[in-house]
Amino acid sequence: MIQQTIQALAEPRRREILALVHEQELTSSAIETHFDITAPAVSQHLKVLYDSGLVAVRREGTKRFYRLRREGLTDIKAYIDGVWDDALLRLKAAAEEEERQREN
Repeated sequence: MIQQTIQALAEPRRREILALVHEQELTSSAIETHFDITAPAVSQHLKVLYDSGLVAVRREGTKRFYRLRREGLTDIKAYIDGVWDDALLRLKAAAEEEERQREN
């Protein structure tokens, strides 16, 4: 799932869509007004975001309302936290090694 999430987030327009639905639900037609691409193209981006678990859809009659699924970001956050923690540990070890060499 992490790979699918990363691929979904790699496309700038999808990140823009997530920013739009971050605070409020929006219909697909409301989302479309923010872009200079066709409605089917926006729908395809929404499908990728939905399939990757980053957005949820609520149907009301013929309208579809999209909102950010914060839970969908859990895997990517855990991945980034792990990479960050590992990098900090390596930095700490390098600094400690450098300090030991200076003392000798």
